[in-house]
Amino acid sequence: MSGRGPMQQQMQAASLDLDSFENAVKRGFPQHALASFQKVERQLQSTHDSSQMQPLFQEMGDIYKEHKNLPLAAYYYYLSAKLANSEKSLTFAAQLLLDLARKEHEEGLQHWEAANAIAGFEKLLQLNPGNDSARISLAECYFGTGEAMKGVVLLKEITNKDPENKAANLLLGQQGLVSGQFDKAKQRFETVLKNDPENLEAMLGLAEALKGTGEKEKAIALLQDCKKLIKNPEFAKDIDEYIKTFK
Repeated sequence: MSGRGPMQQQMQAASLDLDSFENAVKRGFPQHALASFQKVERQLQSTHDSSQMQPLFQEMGDIYKEHKNLPLAAYYYYLSAKLANSEKSLTFAAQLLLDLARKEHEEGLQHWEAANAIAGFEKLLQLNPGNDSARISLAECYFGTGEAMKGVVLLKEITNKDPENKAANLLLGQQGLVSGQFDKAKQRFETVLKNDPENLEAMLGLAEALKGTGEKEKAIALLQDCKKLIKNPEFAKDIDEYIKTFK
């Protein structure tokens, strides 16, 4: 996800008009699908009872999923999960929104997905403050929307009690690279590699950190190790091209 400040993120999320987005999507759907939407929409408009709305939101998500629109499917799954107060359902919906935001190319939609993922993970942590997986995913969302310090705080809550947590250290290492704090990034990647010496993400991250601290020969040696580990000609070619930038 591309980095923007929190105010920009809020503006981008607000700039996606949900009704317009849905109407544009539905214009490409067959008539039988539109009839299904309209039936559920009428039912939603006729009730304010959350216990009745929850399965209707789920049904709306299923319809969007059936017709290959995962952003809207995930959004309605999130609305359903929020009403159900279900940790399992919230995890599914929020993680789906985060996965979509990671791959999204349209900026307004990307920020809308990220904003809803954040809301989902925050709700998860209200239900279960000890859910470290949700905390790590929420931190990634914050990094992606330009709220890096919020993400760092969440991850340090984890590493303070579990100093060798792999996922938290990888994210903190990546954020160290982004912020130019190469010494701190080195420490995070080295912590991961101490317990998982062939972790490719940590190896590549450490090589980048070593390059940043001027330890270019160590970085190149590590990248050569990555080539031996993966044994893929295209990957090796990419590594060789990258090494040329060290000169």
